[in-house]
Amino acid sequence: MAVASPQSAAPGRAVPRRSPHGRRRWIGWGFIAPFLAVFAIVFLAPIGYSIYLSLFRDQLIGGNSFVGLDNYTQAFQDHEFWAGLGRVGLFLLVQVPIMLGIALLVALALDSGRLYGRDFFRISIFLPYAVPAVVATLMWGFMYGKQFGLVANINDHFGISLPDPLSPHLVLASIGNIVTWEFVGYNMLIFFAALRVIPQSLYEAAEIDGAGQWRIITAIKIPAIRGALVIATVFSIIGSFQLFNEASILKPLARNAITTSFTPNLYTYSLSFSGQQHNYAATVAIIMGVVTMIVAYAVQLRGMRKEA
Repeated sequence: MAVASPQSAAPGRAVPRRSPHGRRRWIGWGFIAPFLAVFAIVFLAPIGYSIYLSLFRDQLIGGNSFVGLDNYTQAFQDHEFWAGLGRVGLFLLVQVPIMLGIALLVALALDSGRLYGRDFFRISIFLPYAVPAVVATLMWGFMYGKQFGLVANINDHFGISLPDPLSPHLVLASIGNIVTWEFVGYNMLIFFAALRVIPQSLYEAAEIDGAGQWRIITAIKIPAIRGALVIATVFSIIGSFQLFNEASILKPLARNAITTSFTPNLYTYSLSFSGQQHNYAATVAIIMGVVTMIVAYAVQLRGMRKEA
């Protein structure tokens, strides 16, 4: 006896089939699930917890209680916070253009092909970036020492009195010198890599038109690496707002110049670990994160508009 199949039993109804697109979609989510898990744990969770902490305050009466936006109001009225933010803002406006300008000049010199020993100079300039920030700061701090370091030796040898690099008026410039020494090679490598991918045909066409080296630099090379310039600028802005290592390590050597609120990050560290004000420290950290994001995004957006 023949048994009718579902298709023959209901010829007017189609058998539903599972769409291959849905299966592929779940396969794709499976591939990115490990990244999403790590991203949520190491990035989203700390930010969410910091926001949570910033809405509370540890009080003598009542313990840890919800205060809403009172911590943010206190931060906006905190003169020490604004003083530290002003220092890193000044640091950004002065140090970043100098550092990126030097890196661009070095990259152009290496790319020109007229520099003898190009590979040696490229490695030598990049080498300071391989030195840990702690070691670099300790090394420069020893050279800055007016009582025991290189400045003291020069003063004793020549019988002069050089300005103290760790004085309140010069310590920010001294930190800028350390950061520039560390990161010129890093930014140079970004610019040099971008210059190496410019099509050779552009240079040949410029030579046929009789363009000189300066014209090639201004009309071909710099416009072609504008994206790399924007990336390096954004990274440098983020690094300037995160200034911490150099100030923290030089603090014992420049007690009268570097205070616990010298930079916002150092202020946050001091509030959290020395003052036990974890809630207020989280508030300052959240504000600095928002400020850094806004400034970096504005610079990136302006650079992309120019590039377009």
